[in-house]
Amino acid sequence: MAAFLLGAVLLIVQPQIVPSRPAINSNAETSSQSVQRELLKKTSQKNDFKENIHSNGSCQQLPQTIIIGVRKGGTRALLEMLSLHPNIAAAESEVHFFDWEDHYRNGLQWYINQMPFSYPHQITVEKTPAYFTSPKVPERVYNMNQSMRLLLILRDPSERVLSDYTQVFYNHMQKHKPYPSIEQFLIKNGELNVDYKAINRSLYYIHMQNWLKYFPLDHIHIVDGDRLIKDPFPEIEKVERFLKLSPQINASNFYFNKTKGFYCLRDSGRERCLHESKGRAHPQVDTRLLEKLQEYFHEPNKKFFELVGRTFDWH
Repeated sequence: MAAFLLGAVLLIVQPQIVPSRPAINSNAETSSQSVQRELLKKTSQKNDFKENIHSNGSCQQLPQTIIIGVRKGGTRALLEMLSLHPNIAAAESEVHFFDWEDHYRNGLQWYINQMPFSYPHQITVEKTPAYFTSPKVPERVYNMNQSMRLLLILRDPSERVLSDYTQVFYNHMQKHKPYPSIEQFLIKNGELNVDYKAINRSLYYIHMQNWLKYFPLDHIHIVDGDRLIKDPFPEIEKVERFLKLSPQINASNFYFNKTKGFYCLRDSGRERCLHESKGRAHPQVDTRLLEKLQEYFHEPNKKFFELVGRTFDWH
């Protein structure tokens, strides 16, 4: 009997194994942090995960916003500009958690470990452009957080194809490897090669349909990448409103660099531009071939406009 009573007492007083967290007022705790704890409990088989907490009260947490794409649409520029806001904590590198199987098998704890340290009032953001066109990603993001706020930045599909090719071309040049001309990719048997991956990535309506199976349109903010290049401030203002951020980014944070030919950033007196790999000149393409490419995208673009209830100034 004594042994039974002793066991009951130990069962009552034994502390539950929960992740250590900084002591904060319950009213100040964000809903995202609460969601994060529940997700970790569900996905950690032994409940033995550990949060990385800094002595200043910041910690690594699941992102509340993801820049899902599109590749060569201006995702790096968008992230750098958004990082001007003091309430944004951005992951430096592309994480590829949801689209790379080796990463996804590591689980949410690994994903959190890739995030920057942030305070409770900050929004953690990561960007991986390949997410938008990866079929498995929408469902995986939904299973993690149904309330996720998604940022999608798009450019004229034809221009995006050229940028896509340009990036791969220069990557090969830096490694001193030969690479075919863009015409060899765009033309097959005398016709437009619609199997070219760069073209498929520009069929926005197909990929958008997949995302809308899981997220309502008001959870996906589309940034006009072409306008972001020409006049970034109005586009960033819209992003601030979408993320419910206080207006902190100003027109003075942007200045046009004539040498580079695009806008750079000014933050607390410090000026910085995007990497030299950004803004590279596209290859010269035969006018007739370019017109054929633009003509091919006409109907897919129309379907995308109808899908999102919005038009863009694309060819």
